[in-house]
Amino acid sequence: MRFELLGPLRALRDGAEIPLGPPKQRAVLAVLLLQEGRPLSYEGLVEAVWGGTPPVHVRNLVQKYVSGLRRALGEDVELTWTGAGYRLAGAGIDDLTERRRLVGEALTARDAGDVRRAVELACQAEELWRGEFAEGLRTPYLAAERLRWAEKRLTVLEGRLEGEIALGRSFEYVHELVRLVATHPLRERLVELLMLALCHLGRPADALTAYEGVRHRLAEAMGADPGPALRSLHTRILRQDAELMPVPVPQAVS
Repeated sequence: MRFELLGPLRALRDGAEIPLGPPKQRAVLAVLLLQEGRPLSYEGLVEAVWGGTPPVHVRNLVQKYVSGLRRALGEDVELTWTGAGYRLAGAGIDDLTERRRLVGEALTARDAGDVRRAVELACQAEELWRGEFAEGLRTPYLAAERLRWAEKRLTVLEGRLEGEIALGRSFEYVHELVRLVATHPLRERLVELLMLALCHLGRPADALTAYEGVRHRLAEAMGADPGPALRSLHTRILRQDAELMPVPVPQAVS
């Protein structure tokens, strides 16, 4: 059986999705999957799914949902009470495992100087996402995990876009960077990448405008100045650093 969490929770048996019951029952499964085979106490499960104000009959609900999951999953996995807590054995989060492998290989390729391969692997990792992490499941634990994985996803995206710019593809990705900066207006790394792309396209004035925009936003929202990386890039643009000049698009080898 295959389990996926990079989007709405899915369980597939021989490629066919199986019904997992109501949202809270699905949330119990998602929480147990994230324990990666470790037992989770009854109190820990209740806190993860309902937070600090569980319903009066929460013990009955937990038992109901665990029984429902056992029926849905059948003999493919083992959901047991160990004495220390509920334990889900024989199950992994397959798309998450694949993503970790691809990102690890991308970092290895980047460190080895193979930017093209690193970008390809990062693209493959991004293609595994079908939406938000555990999309649609509203529990305290999963809400925190969703934020954590959104940050991880964005960090990988920044690394991929850095590679795309290094490969001379600024024209193809400058509009995506404009959109990302609009979505994450205080994220300095994205502004830095946008400024680099604009410079490589021969648009240093637009890059300086992007800098002024984030400088004002940071001052208004946080009372802070841009960080060292952005300030350094700003200075290099003002000095007309030759390394920031337009990058020719690599020609295909015939």
